[in-house]
Amino acid sequence: MLLSELDFPLDESLIAQQPSDRRDESRLFAWDVAADRRDHLVFHDIVERLRPGDLLVVNDTRVIPARLHATRETGGQAEVLLVRPLADDRWLAMVRPGRKIRIGSELTFGSDFRATVVGVEEDGSRILQLTWEGDSFEAVLARHGELPLPPYIRERSHDPERYQTVYAREAGAIAAPTAGLHFTPDLLATLEARGVSRAAVTLHVGPGTFRPVSVEDVRDHVMHAERYHVPEATLEAIMATRRAGGRVVAVGTTVVRTLEHLARSTDLAATAGDSDLYIMPGFPFRLVDAMITNFHLPRSTLLLLVGAFIEHRSGRSGEGLALLKSAYAEAIARRYRFFSFGDAMFLS
Repeated sequence: MLLSELDFPLDESLIAQQPSDRRDESRLFAWDVAADRRDHLVFHDIVERLRPGDLLVVNDTRVIPARLHATRETGGQAEVLLVRPLADDRWLAMVRPGRKIRIGSELTFGSDFRATVVGVEEDGSRILQLTWEGDSFEAVLARHGELPLPPYIRERSHDPERYQTVYAREAGAIAAPTAGLHFTPDLLATLEARGVSRAAVTLHVGPGTFRPVSVEDVRDHVMHAERYHVPEATLEAIMATRRAGGRVVAVGTTVVRTLEHLARSTDLAATAGDSDLYIMPGFPFRLVDAMITNFHLPRSTLLLLVGAFIEHRSGRSGEGLALLKSAYAEAIARRYRFFSFGDAMFLS
């Protein structure tokens, strides 16, 4: 499969710069893939598309203020994106300008917060030894850091909480699981009253989710690993739902990858670890029956995942990406909003 197959034309005006006025008033492209029925709704209409007995699985990760502005020893400026914690107050980080920041370099974020570069990874990521004074790490990070919004979001006037899901609990992501941004507490309560259960997994979204595919043969792309955790109660809820004939509905691609990674584990008790699962057309889905997702970037692994799911649901081998691009063309013609703050799809 060639990289060019992940391209599609998109007018920049369709890239959402602000969230919708109300989370659940974004638009919903509801596509029954098996029956090839497409409907254009508002997100709170998801109530009519989910059934009693379905299980909604969400990602309860919370985005941390992982973007930091630093001063180098030379007086120059640098930008740091903390990616994931390692051991002993060390963090894997992406740093700009990387070529000037070598092992031994000192970075200062404030009088009470600094870092030393102690390692360089093959992909250019740095290992930072962090030191701080006084407050907890969470407090000092909140004081000096900011939410790492995607670069295509240039308007920053919205409430930062709009880049968190209403059920975000477990701090550790550097990007939001955006399919969940459409839910409100009232909508979740309505679904529960109608017999739709909810369970949570945690996958701390890292750069691997959004890193563009750059190799000509997309099969050669390498996914970065991301930390996940599936509580025992969630695993039990999934098994009970499947036994009762309900659907497992994944809210977002991160949930899809977490559940399908777990389904391939040789030890189902291994409900925590790192996942680098790369889903592309031809992938045999085992746990996910339906999914909610936003509209994704060209040349992204997310397009491949959604195309794979459409191929799986349609039963049309080799046609998943073409079907997805036809749906995207329809969405573009109807001026759906794309990417993190954009509209949603429900695929069943």
